[in-house]
Amino acid sequence: MAAMHETCSVCSKPFDVQFRYQMEERDGGFAFYCSTGCQQRAVRGEAQGGVTCGGCAKRFVVELVSQVVKTPNGRSYACSEPCRDQLLAEERGGTLGNLVPIPAAQLRSAAVPAATLGPATRAIAPESPVNRPAAAHHSPFLVSPAPQAHRVGSPAVAHPAVRAAAQHVATPTPVATRAPATSSIRSADAPPPSTRPSSAPGALALSGSLSESSANVAVSVPKQLAWSKEPQKPINGPRRLAIFNHKGGTGKTTTTVSVAAGFARRGYRVLVVDTDSQGNVSASLNVKAEKSLYHVLVMGLRPTDAAVPVRENFDLIPSNETLAAAELYLAGRQNRDRVLRDRLAQVADGYDVILIDCSPSLSLMNQNALAFADGIVVPVACDYLSLIGVRQVLKTVKNVNTLLHHPVHIHAVLPTFYDARARICRDAVDTMTKHFGTRCLAPIRMATKVKEAPAQGRTIFEYAADSTAAEDYARTVETLISGAHLGAGTDAQILARAAEG
Repeated sequence: MAAMHETCSVCSKPFDVQFRYQMEERDGGFAFYCSTGCQQRAVRGEAQGGVTCGGCAKRFVVELVSQVVKTPNGRSYACSEPCRDQLLAEERGGTLGNLVPIPAAQLRSAAVPAATLGPATRAIAPESPVNRPAAAHHSPFLVSPAPQAHRVGSPAVAHPAVRAAAQHVATPTPVATRAPATSSIRSADAPPPSTRPSSAPGALALSGSLSESSANVAVSVPKQLAWSKEPQKPINGPRRLAIFNHKGGTGKTTTTVSVAAGFARRGYRVLVVDTDSQGNVSASLNVKAEKSLYHVLVMGLRPTDAAVPVRENFDLIPSNETLAAAELYLAGRQNRDRVLRDRLAQVADGYDVILIDCSPSLSLMNQNALAFADGIVVPVACDYLSLIGVRQVLKTVKNVNTLLHHPVHIHAVLPTFYDARARICRDAVDTMTKHFGTRCLAPIRMATKVKEAPAQGRTIFEYAADSTAAEDYARTVETLISGAHLGAGTDAQILARAAEG
């Protein structure tokens, strides 16, 4: 095949195109780069005197990875965090009218109790900021894909029933005299009204009291889920846990969030570090943060300045797509496998438990996570392919122990997506129990509520406290606290027994 002879769009040097990065579609044509240096100069805008911000049309030279935004139409640029928020909102379908900053007083006036709305209004009313967790209000913009005419609290409320309800809420009815909204139809497995979530996707809350101070609908939490002020007992086991598995789709993020919430409910100070560039932990908790793990690793930001309080006793250092650039930074560093450990060392003593949500790969970031952790919790879906993935985890643990001289071990194996009716699930749990003994914890039963909770920005304990999954994760947390599963021999014996299988 004949080679493509082109001229570099940056330095005008003739060359043969051999790699994909050397050719880029741009402005209706193609740009060509003879080297990665020229390609990076083009991305930064140095070759053409800067790039244009997609939010405010300002010309600037790229200095941070976060200023480059990938969109379906290609690459865009944002000179600041507000411009970046605007570009991402437009990508999700937000309209210009929905990107106008809304005063806090107007947000409070938008808190419409569903009991004051008619059935037709509740059917069309979009999700309002009052139904979102408080942690989601970091951005000064209200982004909603719903039409402007349907947004409660907007000057352009068109529906008569919505307008009447918005006027009625200006003098809110006392909570004690407000009759709760009820439904005449309830599925057999739905939680009772007292524990039912207060909001659903695309609709205003159907129960709960109105909090004027925070402009949020208060979530009704059963008494048995009350938060403890102090830890009930010391933790018998490692306190730095990596939630890790090479296989994707095993419930790592769900396990991280649920276990962290379980510890926090018990009064333990918990920090979750998201080392996955997909940022699913932030999405599961409906958290939007300006700083991320990238700023901690690359820019030297203190972890305490990047940590976001998401619940009582529960902090999060989030991640996003910029974490890919952080791996490039780590690759050129000495002791590149221990950068995360060094960065988090200054805050490790301030938390009772630190959980690390790992991506499904053996990346440099995961090596950093394992070099920091004292123990590994391996979520394993109850299927054949996930069992195969456990072998790779065992090999990785041996390599970390041997090459990095860090004594990390398999602290627990957690079967997930368990269905007692399926033979493959029962066989999978039997196999894991055979090889890992008591370190194979009781399985997490399959439940639809687990999939619905992240869409609401809630933990399983907040969204469906009486579900089987909430019960199973609460039991898992109790086991990790008590250390009752640690009597299955030494780590070397477990690894040897598991490797034989």
